[in-house]
Amino acid sequence: MRLFHAVAALAATALLASGCGGGGSSPERPLVGLVQINQQAVFFNQMNQGAEQAAKEAGVELTIFNANDDPLKQNQAIDNFVQQQFNAIIVVAIDVEGVKPAIKAAKEAGVKIVAVDAIVDSPAVDTQVGVDNAKAGEQIGKFVNEWAKGQNLAAPKIGVVGALNSFIQNVRKDSFVKTVTAAGAQIVQTVDGQNRQEAALAAAENLFTSRQDLNAVYATGEPALLGTVAAVNSQRVGDRIRVFGWDLTKEAIAGIDAGFVAGVVQQDPRTEGYEAVKEAKAIIGGAAPKKRIDVPVTIVTKDNVDKFRGIFGG
Repeated sequence: MRLFHAVAALAATALLASGCGGGGSSPERPLVGLVQINQQAVFFNQMNQGAEQAAKEAGVELTIFNANDDPLKQNQAIDNFVQQQFNAIIVVAIDVEGVKPAIKAAKEAGVKIVAVDAIVDSPAVDTQVGVDNAKAGEQIGKFVNEWAKGQNLAAPKIGVVGALNSFIQNVRKDSFVKTVTAAGAQIVQTVDGQNRQEAALAAAENLFTSRQDLNAVYATGEPALLGTVAAVNSQRVGDRIRVFGWDLTKEAIAGIDAGFVAGVVQQDPRTEGYEAVKEAKAIIGGAAPKKRIDVPVTIVTKDNVDKFRGIFGG
């Protein structure tokens, strides 16, 4: 992946030479660090692409740090960016509670903080960019309720493939469960995919084996959905189970084409990354933080999937 600022240490040296620290006046080319979760998921790579585009347009020196799903590495990266006198840090938090001390220290050092996707409830955050995950979970829940009505299922039996180590995905799970159970659905089992495709595949396969009565499965994120789609194919249960979930991939589109994936919540991670960098540049320059930038979602079905094929090659 192309980075606009490949070597953070060199940037820090240049910044010190120019006399523009994190709490000082706005430099001509501010330093912005993006602390990412991983670079395996399509979602995060698209976010990086949007951030890189905005950085190029806005004249921002952008460094992307890949934490490889390790919250401790995220905190260390934030501390390093502070020591290197970055002007702003964008955080896609793995642990929304565990990251708070690091961003508080960064804020006290004069660094602007933008949180993306995961909601970090802290006064240290200048602006939150992303999807309202609770509202979107409710939205896909209502979509499932309408699907159940169309299938004459008064009490559909639904399994959940989640990521119980992910704050965001637990929010999506909880609002979905509340919405569908209020309409009469039964959540018969929740399994933990651990936010890893291989773990989600094994969990979904076990779910399908143990619950022959399932009508539907809800997957709370990209790894969970990828694993669930793979499990449907390996267990050959696409004739009796419909899949709903989050984040399109080529494999999810193939599932839509095959008929067993009925609806996928598609975020716009590229726009999230783009808006985060734009906001960081603006508040570095003295603009009042917007506090909240909402990026809407789309539920992708067989009726509108064609417009997304070019993105994922599906």
